[in-house]
Amino acid sequence: MPIIHLHPLLQSFRSTTHLKQAHARLLKLDPFPFDGRAAAHLFSVYFHSPNPDLSYAYNILAALHCPAPFHWNSLIHSISASKSPAQALSFFRSMLHRGLKPNNHTFPCLLKSCPSLLHLAMIHAHVVQAGLDADPYIQSALIHMYSAKDLIAARRVFNACSKAQTFCWNAMIDGFIKNGELDLARAVFDRMESRDVISWNTMINGYAILGYLDQAKQLFAEMPQRNVVSWNCLLAGYAKCGEVDGARRTFEEMPSRDVISWNAMLSCYSQNGHSVEALVLFNEMQCAGLKPTEATLVSLLSACSHIGALAQGERIHAFIKNNGIELDTILSTALVDMYAKCGRIAEASKIFHSIKHKDVLAWNSIISGLAIHGLVEEALSLFDEMVKSFARPDDITFVAVLSACSHAGMVEEGRRLLTSMKGCYGVDPKVEHYGCIIDMLARAGLLEEAMELTRVMPMQPNAQAWGALLGGCRIHRNSDVAEEVGKQLLDLQPKHSGRYILLSNIYATTNRWEEAKTLRNMMADQRVAKNPGMSIIELQGIMSQFMAGDRSHPQTEDIYKKLSEISERLRAETEYLPDTKQVLVDIEEEEKEHILSVHSEKLAIAFGLLHTSPGDTIRVVKNLRVCIDCHTVSKLISRIYSREIVMRDRSRFHLFKEGACSCKDYW
Repeated sequence: MPIIHLHPLLQSFRSTTHLKQAHARLLKLDPFPFDGRAAAHLFSVYFHSPNPDLSYAYNILAALHCPAPFHWNSLIHSISASKSPAQALSFFRSMLHRGLKPNNHTFPCLLKSCPSLLHLAMIHAHVVQAGLDADPYIQSALIHMYSAKDLIAARRVFNACSKAQTFCWNAMIDGFIKNGELDLARAVFDRMESRDVISWNTMINGYAILGYLDQAKQLFAEMPQRNVVSWNCLLAGYAKCGEVDGARRTFEEMPSRDVISWNAMLSCYSQNGHSVEALVLFNEMQCAGLKPTEATLVSLLSACSHIGALAQGERIHAFIKNNGIELDTILSTALVDMYAKCGRIAEASKIFHSIKHKDVLAWNSIISGLAIHGLVEEALSLFDEMVKSFARPDDITFVAVLSACSHAGMVEEGRRLLTSMKGCYGVDPKVEHYGCIIDMLARAGLLEEAMELTRVMPMQPNAQAWGALLGGCRIHRNSDVAEEVGKQLLDLQPKHSGRYILLSNIYATTNRWEEAKTLRNMMADQRVAKNPGMSIIELQGIMSQFMAGDRSHPQTEDIYKKLSEISERLRAETEYLPDTKQVLVDIEEEEKEHILSVHSEKLAIAFGLLHTSPGDTIRVVKNLRVCIDCHTVSKLISRIYSREIVMRDRSRFHLFKEGACSCKDYW
């Protein structure tokens, strides 16, 4: 086959399996069918595959008649862009061993493959030996790599650069930014005699990623010329600062968008609690004809996790399978997190165990998932397995296992884990870990011990720690300790409605109505608005949201009829009595019962019963802690309607089945 026909044939293959098959057939026709261009394409495809084989690549090189530096450079370039770039160094050594001299095309890619400062210094020495240390492209690569490992060495290389080499200056700006040295980066930027669009974009991106949005906006306004990257940098700045409206406005104003623009907006929505908007935007992205990347899918799965959108998450998983997208550790971990937070912990565990290279994020996702499902023994068992696999537990790992102990009332195990953190695992306990222990003690009724811990812990308790202790006071109806804790909380968070309401509720349950009324008046005087309870249910991929007493839904009449039916069956078939102590205002008992009956989770369950078949599981997500009465009613509904109800509240999952809850009424 003539070489001229070989190139387009090779260009058509994108998988190593097809490439090897074609290679085998070509070898039958001609033992030496490849020229340099064909070999370069083989290297490029093969080293972008999930599991490249160095021996196969070496055989391709050996098949060439007298391979020149160009062929070795093609191979090194392909390896440096693969998932195992450090392997390029072994081929560089082979190249030297064969007596071939590296040139200015060898070193830029090779430098990017250096895994350590020692390797970088070694290759730098080869650069000097080859007399190429003044080559601007090599200088730029040196600055880029040294910036990540030795900023002083990077500055030394930069000081030898010509002022005319803009990309070297850009590399130094980027290096300073990556080391958090914004002032030094800006000083280099201001000294530049000639800036290109990359210079501006790099500086804007630096301000954006470090949270200096005003400076990013000012530079963006001063830019003489912009491209899509410029807009993406500003968009990222809005997202970093949580300014969703500004991000959307920027997104809408963009003259053109690439997939990074869409991903940035999706990530902004997902990370700032606008999950429904993220899912809607993804539909717009598909209509615009853009192909989602791994970053797209991770943001979407995160959005599904936040609102418990199982059907949407399953569609994304199906999209991944149907399009042959590789499930690497990052994407697999996102799936684990999604399934765990959507109530499918068995599926989450299955995917976790299929991950070949489990990093700490993967372990944390499954351990956290097991913890919020109340599967404490399984969570602790996986923690032990994690340690044995030589994965290093971090702060988040210990928050997960300590939270698991708290939800299960495993006080001694929680104490042991806290004590072992520093000595056994080299992790310094932080305020979040002490907060978990305070929560565990308070839930178990050890309020005085929890209070003592707030006094002796090595740092000041934060609002979450005090809030956990106040929650324990509510469970055990201790208004005296609650009063002391409440003062600390209101000093820390004077505008947090939940703190006022919880303390007010504790006063009300202990019949201290005057103190409860005083707190409510304080809220009104300071214009502190209550964060309303909200429940979400997903049916056929459509999210429906309910507030307490909600009558805004198009099917309100049917929903309230269903609620009446539920109430009648509860009275007729169970011994249910409304827990009116949960209605913490001084009104008539009948009115209290009505208020209880229209809590958001009851409306969501009624809607679910209306629109699902007998035997189907009902899944509800609540933004706050489920109240005692709704918890009781959910258990009874699961029995009289023979349904499983999976409810995720602010801190854990509740699986209601046959009249019982997986939390064993300890939540």
